[in-house]
Amino acid sequence: MNATQLKCICGAVEITLTGQPLMQYFCHCDDCQTVHGGAYACAVYPANSVEVSGETCATVLKTSPRTKCSQCGTYLFAEIPGRPVRGVNGALFPEGAFAPEFHIQCQFSKKPIMDGLLHFRGLPTKFGGCGELMEW
Repeated sequence: MNATQLKCICGAVEITLTGQPLMQYFCHCDDCQTVHGGAYACAVYPANSVEVSGETCATVLKTSPRTKCSQCGTYLFAEIPGRPVRGVNGALFPEGAFAPEFHIQCQFSKKPIMDGLLHFRGLPTKFGGCGELMEW
């Protein structure tokens, strides 16, 4: 099975991802913006496909538990409430390995996003949302 190795900024924590991501996207929700200061580049994997070695800690600022390196504070992944998946930090991927398909929760975006991707006001239908798109 295909495996991808990622590390935090200081190298103290390593993540092994098995298989391919279920999806990749940018999340603009108020929770992600509070934690990351902007949109969160998210690669979703089944939780059992994300193996972590090294010392981590988890925090919750609003709704989503987020795991980070205990030494350098790099955010590694977020737990998606009510789902057996983890949203791995797309910024940790090697160049070209993070290929987002769309943006979600654009209602919280601070300014219009201009790229060739779909921009959902809230959630797409495959996430249980209405699938409404933003009209920038």
